[in-house]
Amino acid sequence: MPKSAGTKRRSPLWARLTVLFGALLLIAGGGSVVGLKVLASSATKSVDQENLLGAVKGTTERKHADIKGAKNILLVGLDTRPSWSTSHEPSRSDSIIILHIPADKSQAYLISLPRDSYVSIPAYNNGVQSYPGGKNKINSAFAFGSRGLDGAAAESHGFELLAKTIKNLTGITPDAGAIIDFSGFTKVLQILGKVCMYVDEDVTSIHVGHTSDGKQAVPYKTDAAGLHPRHVSGVKPNVYKKGNHCFTPTEALDYARQRDFLSLGDSDYGRQRHQQQLLKAILEQAVKAGFDSPTKLPSLISAIGKAMTVDSGGISLEDWAFAMKGINPDSLVTIKTNDGKFNSRSVSGIGSVEVLSPTTLKLLKSARNDTVDQFVAANPSWVAAS
Repeated sequence: MPKSAGTKRRSPLWARLTVLFGALLLIAGGGSVVGLKVLASSATKSVDQENLLGAVKGTTERKHADIKGAKNILLVGLDTRPSWSTSHEPSRSDSIIILHIPADKSQAYLISLPRDSYVSIPAYNNGVQSYPGGKNKINSAFAFGSRGLDGAAAESHGFELLAKTIKNLTGITPDAGAIIDFSGFTKVLQILGKVCMYVDEDVTSIHVGHTSDGKQAVPYKTDAAGLHPRHVSGVKPNVYKKGNHCFTPTEALDYARQRDFLSLGDSDYGRQRHQQQLLKAILEQAVKAGFDSPTKLPSLISAIGKAMTVDSGGISLEDWAFAMKGINPDSLVTIKTNDGKFNSRSVSGIGSVEVLSPTTLKLLKSARNDTVDQFVAANPSWVAAS
């Protein structure tokens, strides 16, 4: 998909695998009763909890809650972390995912919103700077909300404006939300050791390769904006061929980071699909090799907990975990927005944007109305292969 010349593309994988809060909830479904109790108490201690949803939800903390009805959790990955200073460029949300949990808690759905989605962003004042409102890419909402702020304040206000934008677009008021610490996800993968999954197209890495003597090296260089990869002589890139693979942590992160040289030419949509598939594989591996392992369980829980900032929507994490205990990773359905196909247009002053199709808007409405199962039945091609 064409990009405007001024677009920066900082796209580490961990900025896209934005479902660690979902992981915390969904992994619980695969553990034993003892493991679940350990998870709930340990996670509560390790997770950084902040008010991210602000006035969008406006709930107060309840000690114990019976979680009834369908739930939608907003999961956001960023291209920078809380060490930002106001002298740096504001952070844009690099991944935006709605984790939809039906009322019967039988399964869960991951719905990714393209970061270039062209939407109306409401006016907002974060106490330092005001944004008058207007149409822009959805990932700009976080930047407009966080401008002039540092650290936790930047996270909270950026997340709140993004949540307001999504509420205006979809009618969905998120029941909870989370921001992901990128480096923490690397630790989760290191503890698991490997993840196995089906690769649905040949993927060539621009980030990881090897010289003729076997030394790891970067096979492509990009320009200052992170665009236009140029091959580095003497370096052979990693190529992940279509088929079943068991990835090392480095390979897994690298595979789902790619968007330039995908054999189907599906760029951001391919990467979005691969990230969802990798998430499911990580959850399955966590249940298999983590929650059944007394030696891995404590460090895995700690790594998951430290890798996120959570707004639990006024419901304790223990109650969330117990409510989700019946959902296993193999019940996680990943859905493609725009059917995984480009619907691009050029907007003056903004560049190339993605226009959400009428069917995508129906998908988002189904998440609001808890009818995603009916949408999937009517649109089976929108389900990404796992």
